[in-house]
Amino acid sequence: MAEGVHNYPFRLPGVLEPPAEWTELRQECPVTSVRLPSGDLAKLVTRYDDVKRVLADPRFGRRLTADDAARVTENESGGVFGSELPTEGLDQGPAHQRWRRLVARSFSARRIASMRPRIEAMAERLVDDLVAAGPPGDLRSGFAFPLPVWVICDLLGVPDDERGRLALWSETLLNMNRYSQAEIDAAQAEFAGYFVRHIREKRENPGDDLLSDLIHVVDAGDGRLTEGQLMVTGQGLLVAGHETTSNMIAKMVAMLLHDRTRWQALLDDPGLVGNAVEEALRFDANAGFGLPRYLSEEAEVAGERLPAGTTVVCNTAAANRDEGVFERAGTMDLSRWPNGHLAFGTGVYSCLGQALARTELQTALAVLLRRLPGLALAVPVEEIEPLEGLIVGGLSRLPVRW
Repeated sequence: MAEGVHNYPFRLPGVLEPPAEWTELRQECPVTSVRLPSGDLAKLVTRYDDVKRVLADPRFGRRLTADDAARVTENESGGVFGSELPTEGLDQGPAHQRWRRLVARSFSARRIASMRPRIEAMAERLVDDLVAAGPPGDLRSGFAFPLPVWVICDLLGVPDDERGRLALWSETLLNMNRYSQAEIDAAQAEFAGYFVRHIREKRENPGDDLLSDLIHVVDAGDGRLTEGQLMVTGQGLLVAGHETTSNMIAKMVAMLLHDRTRWQALLDDPGLVGNAVEEALRFDANAGFGLPRYLSEEAEVAGERLPAGTTVVCNTAAANRDEGVFERAGTMDLSRWPNGHLAFGTGVYSCLGQALARTELQTALAVLLRRLPGLALAVPVEEIEPLEGLIVGGLSRLPVRW
């Protein structure tokens, strides 16, 4: 297993089961060569300490558009990580840190707390629709997918009737093998055109939303944020802000229902919901591609010297199963605390929206437990198929009954 070049991402033995390669590589070859869907070569890191070190090291940046960086996909643009998506200088260095501080203030605890009642109300409405349609139902399409779409669009002031198009564009940009280069280019162009119009409308009619706040910063003219950077920020938040959470809601519920003693434990003690969310994030075996980084100068990882120009993929899901860090790492333990998983990354590029994602996951789970205590899988887990090619991983559907 440890020798040679391995095709990556690895295939899952089942939607809730991790690839055997994760354990083997952690034990035998923590830094290994992999061939990406594009055919380009990269290095894969799987141990917790190594992944954490790489993600925190400023030499491993996000300049994935460099001429010698590995492409993720065979398409010329490389999809969401490719050269057709502009970064406007926000991908590394002091500019990135200034941008993070600015956007982080917009993800304030006050704003997220104020959104929780609206998130809960939307979750309740979606459950009402599921119940009205009657069992069995697809929890992914009927609940897990539309809830985060609604949340991120609410955050950015996007009207309800425009959300379907945004979801289609983001799915196009996040899929590694489903779309042609022409389709990716068209989605990028349409998405950019839409956002130019949306910013113009928001500038004329500002609201109590994050995008209006950021437009105000641009218009202050003090150089903290340019118009181009505003575009990149808004598009990035829309793309990243719903696909990851949508798929995580579905996977989390599938994990809890696959061994229904877990679901019952939460019914018996709803106070474990926060723990359950963190453990689902750690235990997730269907975490997609991982976090790619570009090495700007020579560095050593796990005793191996890597030259400048190396693309390194950090498999955070494999790291979250590291037996040297997590006791009984292969067991989903709803009482596990503290839980130092790396699902949101770490260091200067950790997920800006993690507080919002946690709020969505906790609220979604609490509403389902309260409204549908008898929830159960409607098919054996072996019949549930993964979403093929999606960078963030996911389930194609989640049939349930109640």
